[in-house]
Amino acid sequence: MLRRLFFPLLLGLGGCAILLALATWQLQRLAWKQDLLARIEAEISAPPAPLPGEGAEARFQPVELTGILTGDHIRVLVSRKQIGPGYRIVAPLDTGGRRILVDLGFLREGQALPPLAGPVTVRGNMDLPAEVDGYTPAPDLGRNLWFARDVPAMAAALGTEIIFVAASRDVVPGIEAMPLTTATIPNDHLQYAITWLLLASVWAGMTGLLIWRIARPKS
Repeated sequence: MLRRLFFPLLLGLGGCAILLALATWQLQRLAWKQDLLARIEAEISAPPAPLPGEGAEARFQPVELTGILTGDHIRVLVSRKQIGPGYRIVAPLDTGGRRILVDLGFLREGQALPPLAGPVTVRGNMDLPAEVDGYTPAPDLGRNLWFARDVPAMAAALGTEIIFVAASRDVVPGIEAMPLTTATIPNDHLQYAITWLLLASVWAGMTGLLIWRIARPKS
């Protein structure tokens, strides 16, 4: 009898051990991700710092800039939950010697574009969104319609440095700022851990059923 039970028991214990190890690993990843998100949130809300040079690794760094909007802009098609479709308005800001890109925020579809020329103060965070992949359509330059924030391409189109700032406060009346947050950073480790734990319980239950069927007396 013991020889008949040895392999199912070994298979059951081994499978449960692997699944529990995967769940533990995901819980460790959860703790790491929560610490990372907390550090990013602290960095986002820190006092403004000087604008870094082009190419600097300064994502999330707060900045406060004064300059002039030139009137040029790019519309990036987006959709917001419970609001609907609209556009991110990305415009060049001339700070006096430097031209950078500023994501002014969200404009609802059908809403008139307010004037984008004149002096402004921008409070925001450095960003470098990576939204372009092999499935992203090319921008429709005739309609000034882009389908993702391609920072290098937008900088070339508007004649700016590859410096991108997401406004954290409204800059132009009628355009709602979309502050940079950690909400777009995925954190699914708890769900993964629960999945592995459920699979371990199912594996243990199936193993117990198999052993019971092997061990029960034959009629």
